[in-house]
Amino acid sequence: MSKVRAFIDQTELVKIITGMRRCGKSVMLELIKQELLENGVSEDNLLSYNFEDIGLQNLKDPMALHDHLKAKIDSKNGRTYLFLDELQEVEKWETCINSLRINSDVDIYITGSNARMLAGKYATVMAGRYIEIRMYPFSFKEFCTAIGKKTQSLTEAFKLFQKQGGMPFLANLTPSEADVKQYLKDIYTSVVIKDIMKHNNFRDIDLLERIILYVLANIGKTFSATSISKFFKSENRTVAPETILNYLRACEEAYLLIPTKRFDLQGKKLLQVSEKYFVADHGLREAVYGYNERDIELIMENIVCMELLRRGYDVSVGFIGDKEIDFIGKRGGECIYVQVCYLLASPETIKREFGNFNTISDNYPKYVVSMDEINLSRDGIQHKNIQEFLMAETW
Repeated sequence: MSKVRAFIDQTELVKIITGMRRCGKSVMLELIKQELLENGVSEDNLLSYNFEDIGLQNLKDPMALHDHLKAKIDSKNGRTYLFLDELQEVEKWETCINSLRINSDVDIYITGSNARMLAGKYATVMAGRYIEIRMYPFSFKEFCTAIGKKTQSLTEAFKLFQKQGGMPFLANLTPSEADVKQYLKDIYTSVVIKDIMKHNNFRDIDLLERIILYVLANIGKTFSATSISKFFKSENRTVAPETILNYLRACEEAYLLIPTKRFDLQGKKLLQVSEKYFVADHGLREAVYGYNERDIELIMENIVCMELLRRGYDVSVGFIGDKEIDFIGKRGGECIYVQVCYLLASPETIKREFGNFNTISDNYPKYVVSMDEINLSRDGIQHKNIQEFLMAETW
């Protein structure tokens, strides 16, 4: 909300709120409207449309939408505030919005569940005329606030978060485990059908789901489209790496999968060969693939990666020779290095996790994050329990 607040009434910029389906974008629009009303804006000057409503089918033509909105805006006294939910359902929406922005006293807020709405020709028309505000499912801190006193301790809350993730709708309910899994599966199906298959005209849903399952099984592991292609070949299915790349990009555009580049800390350059993928909400992994409890270290990595992104860091994976730094976070002139480990249960594990930082000569903060409750900080490297790390206001 603080990010949105900075741009309220800056009519030269369209505010575009993006993120995965059901992560809370529509609620964010309601919060903006509520704040405007509290600041004295008349409810009559707020116009809202959700383009997943079949009743708005006649407005999915950009000219029809423009004429309808222009007439509504011109009938108002003073500035109009326009809220357009899931606008990617309208073809050539950008021409309509840009015209309204130029010719009317209107402050425009848009949501979208597919990054393609801000790519290619859309980006050209809207270049320099919009601000994108990215939304994610709840962080652990937000999750704890939402569930209140439903758990007895922070540790119990983390166990629940580890399993069901941070999709906002679940936090205010006390459904059964089966209900949670069904809800998350429904979200997954909705993303696959509406935001991936439909927007890309894909035909082979079985191939898409197999690729997604491969990625979910290998969250936080380095692989390439070629390695996935070889895996399918071992199962007697021939799929070209380029086809796999197209499916992966479509999952990224739907905000389901998050790629992280590999960065060579010695050569100071990005490596293009392989990437690591994370999932926007680890609860979806439990619902679709399972084994979050068994793969706890992978889930912890996913949680930390998403936390860095929420806090505005650009995230990459660091390499120094044969050593790997789980995350490098860069934000403005800041940098942070993070290693994630389940438990520092042996001297060998401690030496490995802390030792990977030894060849980094700068003085930016370095953290080892684990489930341990005893502080094992050493040599200027901070050790944090993951709950403490996630709950901290700043690092």
